[in-house]
Amino acid sequence: MSALTTYPANQPGQGQTWRDFDAIAGQLSGLGVQFERWQAEQTFAADAHADTVLAAYQSSIDKLKQQYGFQSVDVISLNAEHPNKDALRQKFLAEHTHSDFEVRFFVEGKGLFYLHVGDQIHAVLCEQGDLISVPADTKHWFDMGENPNFKCIRLFTTEDGWVADFTGDKIADSFPTLDQYLAAL
Repeated sequence: MSALTTYPANQPGQGQTWRDFDAIAGQLSGLGVQFERWQAEQTFAADAHADTVLAAYQSSIDKLKQQYGFQSVDVISLNAEHPNKDALRQKFLAEHTHSDFEVRFFVEGKGLFYLHVGDQIHAVLCEQGDLISVPADTKHWFDMGENPNFKCIRLFTTEDGWVADFTGDKIADSFPTLDQYLAAL
């Protein structure tokens, strides 16, 4: 189940949590964050090739391409056996921004996006079926957990793909990891 917790930036233990999808989408909309649910147009196996995954969501992808002018789309998959999982996790856990907006659709699994907007931190638990779009220049970080298990469709308006500008702020160290967040729900 998707969840949103909003914390004061200086009080990571004092959050308010929403679990209703419409309430989450409404709260995030006020931040300029698109949060919606997609359904596959066809079934596919867990080990399906990226092209098959993209084909299953083609009409939703096409809608976003038209709306925002996306130039590239890919599928990223990570599991607990990935040899670079720890290094990738640390990279994503560092607070950063993008000059482009970051769009992720969770085909499988889950992950925790943290958005640092003004004096608040918004933790967004995304699970299978969730699409999140983080606005350009929004400070954020992402935790895939100690044993990641997710498959996501990523959309980009540039051919460069994922390019981060790290803030150097250690604020992410003060907030729960994905595993801690899930245990507290």
